[in-house]
Amino acid sequence: MKSKELSVDLRDRIVSRHKSGEGYRKMSAALKIPMSTVASIARKWKKFETTRTLPRAGRPSKLSDQGRRALVREVTKNPMVTLSELQRSSVEKGEPSRRTTISAAIHQSGLYGRVARRKPLLSKRHMAAHLEFAKRHLKDSQTMRNKILWSDETKIELFGANARRHIWRKPGTTHHEANTIPTVKHGGGSIMLWGAGTGRLVRIKGKVTAATYRDILDENLLQSALDLTLGRRFIFQQDNDPKHTAKVSKEWLQDNSVNVLEWPSQSPDLNPIEHLWRDLKMAVHRCFPSNLMELERCCKEEWAKLAKDRCAKLVASYSKRLEAVIAAKGASTKY
Repeated sequence: MKSKELSVDLRDRIVSRHKSGEGYRKMSAALKIPMSTVASIARKWKKFETTRTLPRAGRPSKLSDQGRRALVREVTKNPMVTLSELQRSSVEKGEPSRRTTISAAIHQSGLYGRVARRKPLLSKRHMAAHLEFAKRHLKDSQTMRNKILWSDETKIELFGANARRHIWRKPGTTHHEANTIPTVKHGGGSIMLWGAGTGRLVRIKGKVTAATYRDILDENLLQSALDLTLGRRFIFQQDNDPKHTAKVSKEWLQDNSVNVLEWPSQSPDLNPIEHLWRDLKMAVHRCFPSNLMELERCCKEEWAKLAKDRCAKLVASYSKRLEAVIAAKGASTKY
């Protein structure tokens, strides 16, 4: 069992008595400390000129340098490899296989286990379009960016993955009713929403078709631009969903003289409205709606509460998104 360290004050007293010529046996009897401890403190002071506790290397690793390098190579080559697979690999090489030993060796190389982010699957064609778009629009003026009306659809579940909440509870009360969030199969239903900037928010009922989308545009797009004071010559952003690029949708946009921003496929990280959806979902699930009608009401109430300058701030930092795409050569970014 590890013994308790002597206080710094007591160690200083031992050194002081040692300097005055007092012997180890006498100090041991006077201070009621083992003579070996007194001698050890005196030797340490002679060598390091201090009685303070110095950094210690700790227990030597049982893992060889070759085994450590092999682990780092394996993790670097395949970031998805599991700890169990690394254990089996270590056993095959005759190296220690304790999980803590393997984890510590990998951590020493600056690699840590983290949850992988979900990102759209990008083909080489997508990445090339992504990169070309970023380069073409990087030097756009802020005035032009302020004229863009960003749009998107999202699904919000009644009891979904977003319904996450921290609680205070005692040990052993994990499953008490007051400490749980009710869930049902398939999320308990969901609603589909369409939004444009911080303008209108519309619930889409039933199957979303090109005709449905055209009706949404007809009833909400121009009014949203008016509400946000974008002027008549605003630029409309939408992704390349088939209903967005359908003939009826294109004809409506042309008939109403709406300028459409050419958009690369698989590029949600370029759309600032994705951050608004996240803000909305977090706010809605703090309301704990119990049915779809309450969910829709909460969505519209929380959407109205979103700060009007929130989207403006996201757009103001838009150049950083484009720079990140260029730096990643068209691949996925942190956005």
